[in-house]
Amino acid sequence: MSNIVVREIKAKTILSKSRIYGVQYSINPYIGCTHGCVYCYARFTFIARNIRSDLWGKIIFPKINAPKLLLEEIKHRRKGTVLLSSVTDAYNNLEKKYNLTKRIIEILKKRHWPIVILTKSDLILRDLSILAGYDRVEAGITITLTDDEFLKIFEPSAPRFSDRINALRVLNQTLGDATYAFVGPLLPIFGEKDLDYIFSEISNLGIKRVLFDKLNIKAENWITINRALETLQANRKEFWKKTKDFSFWQKIKKKVIYLSKKYGVTVDFCY
Repeated sequence: MSNIVVREIKAKTILSKSRIYGVQYSINPYIGCTHGCVYCYARFTFIARNIRSDLWGKIIFPKINAPKLLLEEIKHRRKGTVLLSSVTDAYNNLEKKYNLTKRIIEILKKRHWPIVILTKSDLILRDLSILAGYDRVEAGITITLTDDEFLKIFEPSAPRFSDRINALRVLNQTLGDATYAFVGPLLPIFGEKDLDYIFSEISNLGIKRVLFDKLNIKAENWITINRALETLQANRKEFWKKTKDFSFWQKIKKKVIYLSKKYGVTVDFCY
């Protein structure tokens, strides 16, 4: 975290129309993300600004005027569901300092706008008192791998597996059916063996909804993925063969469907 370059900016707009199914808007309080996940394709936001894609996780731009912008923009928009966030984690490590997400949620709650939150971070529990009284909220935690040694390589500054499971537990105790788990992206070789255990843990928490996604190769993320594979001395040929193989992802889908029935959860696929 100490090596991350922080550059405060003032955004021109904050409430963006979304093409994601089920949500009308997205809000991204930051450009970039401190988690530094090697596979993240949101680094296209860097490429669009002529910033090297491999600097993802090393530089971040807090939109310090985001709450003020939202207060103005919300007056002129039709009410709709807002996703926090689509190209950053709204609860990345800098949120501890800037509180942009917290202030945004307070604004949306006051005006009764529905929100959907997806994060890898247990920092979301900081705002539990706000979310608990929010009748139009869904909150999810991303689960990728269970092995913290692998997580340190693929998601260098993101919370560990146990912290995410605990966050899911507390969210479910507070929000009930408004809580979901996002399982993905599935990382070939590394994540395949985790699926049964992950679905078992999710089921034990009482969570009934899962979103599942495969690994998507976009925005030069193959560069940092290859560096991670080299660090782990993994079989790169096998990894990329599976990643590009349609039949592999169909087999994974069948396995996930089987696990969803085994553990009594519903699953929606993002591919």
